[in-house]
Order: sequence, then structure tokens, then C-alpha cells
Amino acid sequence: MKKIFIDGPISPEFISDSISKHQSKHNIGAHNIFLGQVRADIISDQNVKSIEYSAYEDMANKKVNEIREDAFKKFDLTCLHTYHSLGNIKVGEISFFVFVSSVRRSEVYEATQYLVDRIKNEVPIFGKEIFENEKFQWKENIN
Repeated sequence: MKKIFIDGPISPEFISDSISKHQSKHNIGAHNIFLGQVRADIISDQNVKSIEYSAYEDMANKKVNEIREDAFKKFDLTCLHTYHSLGNIKVGEISFFVFVSSVRRSEVYEATQYLVDRIKNEVPIFGKEIFENEKFQWKENIN
């Protein structure tokens, strides 16, 4: 079972390395990437400074693998990768990375949307929005 979690933010180097590993796969004609970044939301006059992510890791990995298998059945994909951060991720840092590859571009667009929506709606990953005054609230997933 593939594990999706990374401690801390997902670095630009990690993303770049993931892309470069696919240059030798000559049956791929299209890639699509989704990057989820922590926003500087203002909620009830409070500025969000970070999100602290946690998860039921075993359950979450199992569910993401199920979603991954469903995506391979539904779309003609060459490969796909999903990663999510755990821990405290500051505003501006990347916390969610989905990378989809296929022979044709139409497949990657649809598959990326499908994966992001299912992971956000079905996987037990929790975000605690930390405000500048150190108070917090549990984050709601909104499209």
C-alpha cells in the first residue's frame, strides 16, 4: 500500500523531482498537477497563519489507495501520485500534491478533478486553522 503523507510542507524540490522522474517515460503525452497551498484566510477578523494537519494515517492511506484504484479503472492513466502534508504548514506552503499522467490530456484533467474531490471529501485528514493570536478552529473543506 502506497503511503501518501509527508511530514511538513511539500517542497518545490520534491515536486520538481517528481516531474523529472517522468521524463524517461515516453508513453506519456500529458501531465496535470494540482497543488493545494495554505491560504491567509481572515475568519471572524482573525488571520490564519498556518494549518496543523493530522490524519488517521492507516485509514487514510487505505482510502487513498482505494480512490487511486478507482481512478485507474475510470480513466486511462499511465500513473498518478498523491501526497499530503502532516504537521504545521504555514501560509504560502504546499500541503497537497496530486500528479496525474496519461497518453492524452483530456484524461489528466478529469482524473485530477476526480482525485482531488474524492480525497478532500472522503479521506480522514483534519486541518486545524491556527490564527495569529494562537487560537484555532477546525477547518471546513469547501470547494
